[in-house]
Amino acid sequence: MSYLSESLKIEILMLIGYGDRARTQCEVVRLFRETHPDLPPLNQGTISKIEAQYREMGHVRKVPSKRQAVVDDDTKLNLLLALEENPITPARQLARDSNLNHKTVLKILKYEKKRPYKIQAVQELLEDDPDRRVDFGPPLEEGNFILSAHRKLIPKSTLTYSGLWKKVEAITFSLVLVQCIK
Repeated sequence: MSYLSESLKIEILMLIGYGDRARTQCEVVRLFRETHPDLPPLNQGTISKIEAQYREMGHVRKVPSKRQAVVDDDTKLNLLLALEENPITPARQLARDSNLNHKTVLKILKYEKKRPYKIQAVQELLEDDPDRRVDFGPPLEEGNFILSAHRKLIPKSTLTYSGLWKKVEAITFSLVLVQCIK
């Protein structure tokens, strides 16, 4: 149907006719092939689409498609800076903060090859559990984990390492080992 110009579509509508003079789609296909043997053959689906478009819109002109909203470079930069400041921020929160659509934010992040991290609790370290504190060392050295205490991040520099993890000073709350998944 894309190869049909507006004048050819109007001609098809004239071949269809109106009222008592209306022709079937098979007759219109045959008449169009006889009139225009140099064009690719039409099928009945094309004719029904042209007729439906005329009945719905009142014309057979090409309908302009919806344009995508253009996001300026400053907005993209602000979005990426917000993600750099806090990589744990969800994409929906980034969209709310920057007054953009959620899908637009996802497209920008995909184009820039960035992803917000998703936090997943892996295991919990209670104060009654001194032997399991040794297990927290290697993941923290790799830098893929964050120690979280009641939603407060504990910087890695506050913990000391000397072969084995030393007992963290008397803590009244539990530490949770959280893995940031890319």
